Amino acid sequence: MSRADLIEPVLSDEEAELAKQASRCIMTALDHARAKKIILTDETENTNGAPVLELPPQTLRLFAQILSMMSQRKMISLIHQKHELSTQEAAACLNVSRPFLIKQLESGKIPFKKVGRHRRVEFEVLLKFKKTMEQESESALQDLATQAQELGLGY
Repeated sequence: MSRADLIEPVLSDEEAELAKQASRCIMTALDHARAKKIILTDETENTNGAPVLELPPQTLRLFAQILSMMSQRKMISLIHQKHELSTQEAAACLNVSRPFLIKQLESGKIPFKKVGRHRRVEFEVLLKFKKTMEQESESALQDLATQAQELGLGY
């Protein structure tokens, strides 16, 4: 990912507050009116001749989420679903070690393709694997809690 692909976090308190207010405004409009349009105004709140943006509600939710993250000064990264990740990027995305990821690739648990000597994993495939991993983890924790209850361990 190049430096040009990164969106810098909001730096000033004023900009963070503006992003927070905009996020709340969009979500409120979506919740109450099922808004599909946004009208832009100038500083005097004059709407004469203001451009009107008509967007799908999903897009407005995405904008609201981005603005919310900006208000919290979080880094934002947008990745196309068909984007292919290196093993290092994929491991970072899953928050696991690269050797663990490679074991998962080689065992066939995560489909991948080779580009020369390098393995590439589609982002969408990685998200599916991550969801499966989380479900298995949740199931294992639930089993442990059930066993603890049966043994009277007070959990």
